[in-house]
Amino acid sequence: MLEMLDIGLENVIAYRVGGKVTEQEMKSVLSLFREKIELGEKLIIYQEVVSIGGAEFEALAEKFKFFWDVGMSHFSRIAVVTHKKWLSRIVDMEDKLFKNIRMKGFLLEEKEQAIAFLKQSGHEAT
Repeated sequence: MLEMLDIGLENVIAYRVGGKVTEQEMKSVLSLFREKIELGEKLIIYQEVVSIGGAEFEALAEKFKFFWDVGMSHFSRIAVVTHKKWLSRIVDMEDKLFKNIRMKGFLLEEKEQAIAFLKQSGHEAT
């Protein structure tokens, strides 16, 4: 399940992941990504992970096709909010790998800090 969220920030694409993600759900969120890219906007993402139940093969194929077509250069900041401490740590490691994208993991009780992180411009220290 992939559910769109409103976190009160107009320029942010926000969604919640819980259980298995379908092809249609993946296409829906990637369509929003493409719209912003076509407008010349950088992508700022809020992803709340409630549970990880995998994804349909077709959903993964759509995601890989998207990244093959557009790459990672359009992403500016990504906040991943989860109750899984290990997932938060992985996101923080990814931040070190993808130097041009600010990525940070937050626990569910840190939602407000995640939103504050997304409000930042550029590459300020957090």
